[in-house]
Amino acid sequence: MLKNDKWIIEQAKQGMISPFESSLVRQVEDRRVISYGLSSYGYDLRLAPTDFRIFRHIPGTIVNPKRFNPENLESATLRTDEDGSFFIIPANSYALGVSLERLRIPANITVICIGKSTMARCGIIANITPAEASWEGFLTLEFSNASSADCRIYANEGVLQLLFLEGEPCQTTYAERLGKYQNQPQTVTIAKV
Repeated sequence: MLKNDKWIIEQAKQGMISPFESSLVRQVEDRRVISYGLSSYGYDLRLAPTDFRIFRHIPGTIVNPKRFNPENLESATLRTDEDGSFFIIPANSYALGVSLERLRIPANITVICIGKSTMARCGIIANITPAEASWEGFLTLEFSNASSADCRIYANEGVLQLLFLEGEPCQTTYAERLGKYQNQPQTVTIAKV
């Protein structure tokens, strides 16, 4: 079952999402922002300003998930203007960021992370990923810029939506099986095998 705003509020009080915004924020002071916070059946997660990396094009290099080379990633510069703080994802490129919020998922819940329509309409595709039962930490976020133009992605603003799905209790949670991405820090975590 897809969980609603009332359930999300109750779980947030128990530490499921921190920091937590109990309403959908569309404006901060006098500046419009890409919405974040609580929605009817989900939570719009923000991009942290702390770590954002872009895949570098290195001719002849093949990215191998079993032997991921961190040298394939280049740190992006956080820029700021009257619209807010942002990173730039080059055209037809791929980037990794990290969530501003820390998550602690209950044992009978799996979270699906999906892209926001505002970002998708600009060519930014958020990879759909799960956060499994009892997963904890800061999510590493994956973005593709499918457009032929460079695109901004704003820090401290909404970048994807979390949907909380309740299931029957599982035999073994992500935490119990010592999942390799458990307790990620607020930095980009590269591919592991």
